[in-house]
Amino acid sequence: MTSFLTTAPRRLMVSALALALAAGASHAETLRWARVADALTLDPHSQNEGPTSTLLHHMYETLVRRDTDGSLKPRLAAEWSIHADDPTIWVLKLREGVTFHDGSAFTAEDVVFSMDRVRHESSGFRALHSAVTGATAVDDYTVHIQMAGPSPLYVQNLTNFFIMDSGWAAANAVEVPQNFAAGEENFAVRNANGTGPYRLVSRDPEVRTVLAHFDGHWDADPQVTEIIYTPIAEAATRVAALLSGEVDVVQDVPVQDIARLEQTAGITVATGPENRNIFFSYDQTSPKLISANVEDNPFSHPEIREAMSLALDRDAIQQVVMRGQSQPSAAPLPPFVNGWRADLNAYGAPDYDRANTLVRGIYPDGFSVDLHCPNDRYLNDEAICQAFVGMLGRIGISANLISQTRSQHFPLIERWETDFYLLGWGVPTFDSAYVFNFLVHGREEGYGSYNGARYDNPEVNAMIESLATMTDLDARDATIAQIWDKVMEDRVFLNVHNQLLAYAVRDGINLPVHPENQPSMADVTFTR
Repeated sequence: MTSFLTTAPRRLMVSALALALAAGASHAETLRWARVADALTLDPHSQNEGPTSTLLHHMYETLVRRDTDGSLKPRLAAEWSIHADDPTIWVLKLREGVTFHDGSAFTAEDVVFSMDRVRHESSGFRALHSAVTGATAVDDYTVHIQMAGPSPLYVQNLTNFFIMDSGWAAANAVEVPQNFAAGEENFAVRNANGTGPYRLVSRDPEVRTVLAHFDGHWDADPQVTEIIYTPIAEAATRVAALLSGEVDVVQDVPVQDIARLEQTAGITVATGPENRNIFFSYDQTSPKLISANVEDNPFSHPEIREAMSLALDRDAIQQVVMRGQSQPSAAPLPPFVNGWRADLNAYGAPDYDRANTLVRGIYPDGFSVDLHCPNDRYLNDEAICQAFVGMLGRIGISANLISQTRSQHFPLIERWETDFYLLGWGVPTFDSAYVFNFLVHGREEGYGSYNGARYDNPEVNAMIESLATMTDLDARDATIAQIWDKVMEDRVFLNVHNQLLAYAVRDGINLPVHPENQPSMADVTFTR
């Protein structure tokens, strides 16, 4: 077999990478950080996507922050509370003395502007703020957020709500977010002006991003004063860069290399569960699929969805594909999240005979369909898809695997241009409503932006909308349970597992594993 590194173009690429990474090696405060994927954009309200938000958290800040223990911590909001005289208003007391990287003062007007911007139709975060009707600057450091009704849990939705400088946005004509799915560009895609601990020095998308500590930041100085962020899609190259000393941190450790790295002198591996599920979904409602070789929609038949569930061998994927580094489960809901129940997680052994009978009962000759899969976003994402293709082949479903980079994969889901796909989903609010708003509710008025299943149940939609303003939390939890029962009955998702995290760092570097897989390099400490 030809090695990844044996061809001349690959050798040149790796050599160039080594030179680029080594450029920052002379400074002890420089941290060279590698992971499988780059941010899709620097526009802070465009893409609700993990690697994008992780990088943005270093340049932009949110009102509140999710700590590594899952708790909420003050960030740009020093305090938050529900208005004493009106339960439909959230009161935010902002941190004073904060400046943007260009020296502009941070005030309540920036929060109001950002709230309007994040609710624009091109924002990937719009559904998080569906219960907001407006925001008002009471004074320079007080903001009132008006909700459609009492929303006692709304503050949980603010952990990925980045605050922009309203003046900078106006000066650079970026008052509305980039429409990523439509291929739009704007000044904020490649430039940034936040209040975060690091400012943007240079950016070459998919190659290298350099950040430097912002001397005017309000918080204590971090030990890391320069970050060199390098996406390395190829697993072997990523690990080789760590072993050779060309990078200090690898965020996405390939599952097949964890055991070896744990035994390697000079390397430390930290592991932990991630607040993220990996699942398949499919178009349930279109009369005919784009890619199927039959005249109707196979996924509209409950029997076909049941057959696919019976064919999915989660334990085999855990053991063979993930090398034990996953938690098989039936529901796309990590145990961290409000609404999780043990019965939702339960799954049975595969039954290929029954699955084959169900398929052949409707399609005697079986059917074929395209399966779209990312190859650079989740741990072993392409290999998971390949394994399921084989399982489906045993029951008469021929899945044609189309594997591509996530920058091409995600827009297909957003534009409803795929019949059948793999997706991963984290839950930064730690509440089921986040899953429902983006993945289950029909696509309308900011809801359902990643509902590639086209699932649209009016009764379920109404229950989802009610969650935002329910003050009786017991009744709310009962409604969440009702929604999950219906979602599982209709097999909206075919969940594979909860993803586990592994970070590998050079000895002397301390980096806590973050449940959202959003590590902050400002939190890194050195003991070497």
